[in-house]
Amino acid sequence: MIRQRTLKSVTRAVGVGVHSGQRVELTLRPAAPDTGIVFRRTDLPQPVDIPVTPESVTDTRMATTISPVDNPGGPKVQTIEHLLSACAGLGLDNLYIDITAEEVPILDGSAASFVFLLQSAGIEMQNAPKRFLRVKKAVELREGDGPSLKWARLEPHHGYRLSFEIDFNHPALDATGQQMTFDFATGQYRRDIARARTFGFTKDVEMMRARGLGLGGSMDNVIVVDDYRVLNAEGLRYDDEFVKHKILDAIGDMHVLGKPLLASYTAYKGGHALNNRLLRHLLADRQAWEVVTFEDERQAPAGWAELAPAW
Repeated sequence: MIRQRTLKSVTRAVGVGVHSGQRVELTLRPAAPDTGIVFRRTDLPQPVDIPVTPESVTDTRMATTISPVDNPGGPKVQTIEHLLSACAGLGLDNLYIDITAEEVPILDGSAASFVFLLQSAGIEMQNAPKRFLRVKKAVELREGDGPSLKWARLEPHHGYRLSFEIDFNHPALDATGQQMTFDFATGQYRRDIARARTFGFTKDVEMMRARGLGLGGSMDNVIVVDDYRVLNAEGLRYDDEFVKHKILDAIGDMHVLGKPLLASYTAYKGGHALNNRLLRHLLADRQAWEVVTFEDERQAPAGWAELAPAW
């Protein structure tokens, strides 16, 4: 049987939110089977639990933000996508995340620090079948046309594969890889994706800060790009780090489902908003998906049976 996974022990991290600039503490704790991933705002007079679901996503500007489904204007947790990406990369199903502010810390701007934290706590198999959401027919969303066209698609696939193409029409980004495919069956998430950092443009800084965003950003946690080049002294971690970070984000955005996908995801110039709309579009069509388990590990897609997956 392919089993659910949680942590073996508690682990903690401290950092700042990339947008809020606030100091924040995270405590990551094991959770029982079928709990899913649940954020708990422990800084409030009465702690509030916010289970991660597609319906709990209330804002997708610059990051993915969640709030209680029954109180969308209430307490929130923002910038959850890098931590969720790490959870997906390690196959984690159940986790409590206590947080002392409204934004997940940015740490180094990638998912690598979260992978390290989670692996340090250890991964534990649970006595319950892992539930996969299998896409049965293609669903697609398109926005705009001409230069403003963007789209995202989910198609049936026995495994989990993501392809992304960027097009920023910018000399620094155009000089790197514009398209990338990552397959969970053959790739290694830690090696190939987890270290890709978020990026931003100097021309957008004043606009973002006027909106109260980017207050915790620096060259320690963001790839900073001016009109011509990357400004970070150490350069890029991957030749195609920009598009790899878009894959990292998409993995996190898709993991708000609470179940690993069995699907092929393809996107062109997509982002958090389109990803969440695509998931809601999928779930709205009950004929387009099903929840499956694998009693016989041999019938599962490659890679899912291992305790510490190669990805």
